[in-house]
Amino acid sequence: MNANRLQVGAELPRYRVSAQMPADPVENKIHEDGLARAMGFRGGLVPGVTVYAWMTHPVVEALGTEWLERGTFSVRFTKPVYFGEDVTVCSSVVERTDAPASIEVRVLDAQGETCAVATMGLPAASAPPAPDLTAYPAAPLPAERPQVSRAFLASRTVLGTPDQILDEAAAQAFLDRVREPLALYREPGAPAHPGLHLDLANRALSRNVRVSPWIHVESQGRHVSVARVGERIEARVRVKSLFERKGHEFVELDLLLVAGGARPIASIRHVAIYQLRASPA
Repeated sequence: MNANRLQVGAELPRYRVSAQMPADPVENKIHEDGLARAMGFRGGLVPGVTVYAWMTHPVVEALGTEWLERGTFSVRFTKPVYFGEDVTVCSSVVERTDAPASIEVRVLDAQGETCAVATMGLPAASAPPAPDLTAYPAAPLPAERPQVSRAFLASRTVLGTPDQILDEAAAQAFLDRVREPLALYREPGAPAHPGLHLDLANRALSRNVRVSPWIHVESQGRHVSVARVGERIEARVRVKSLFERKGHEFVELDLLLVAGGARPIASIRHVAIYQLRASPA
């Protein structure tokens, strides 16, 4: 669909989806029933990356590869989504003076409560230039990851650089994991699914420190160019801030995703709770 044909107030087709619990153990135990229930949740939490991937589905249906090339996104997770729970992705076109096309997306659980909210769209033609690559230096990952702590994160302006060769098998595995049906991700020379961007942003934390349980809270940023299946993508990451809120310890990361060591893909601000407050005795 052409962005110029989107009418403010129009609702896009609803998208219904769910996630199944992974068969294999995961490092972040908030995604497994045992620890999640011990912390007061109903069961294992679906990763924010998966929820975000669902939210991009109606946006890519409406805006196509143009959004993958230069689109903006801002997503916040407000309520857990549980494995096996059916959710509905609702989206509508909203008006913004600084963007020719903007779509608000919400994920609703079976009770109709909002679990995540996002705004995604196309910026004005005069978008800012790509970020300066030299401002985001690559760095080696630690040989042994230390346990996460405020002291360690505060001592590092730049974290180690995780990367991924996005071969066809890895790309297909991610599409299966998030149950993405759009055909454009399976064509020859297909674009990488944008959910992989936030997946790599998560690795920027978990490949530098041992951290479990932890919760992805929000992300925002913009696409600079399209990552393609077959490319090597790296996440160059800086620690932007550390703060405490309601007993939780948060980290804010400033990332630049780079393809082939030279081409910026996406600029991302990524926020996570790396230490949850202690449960009352």
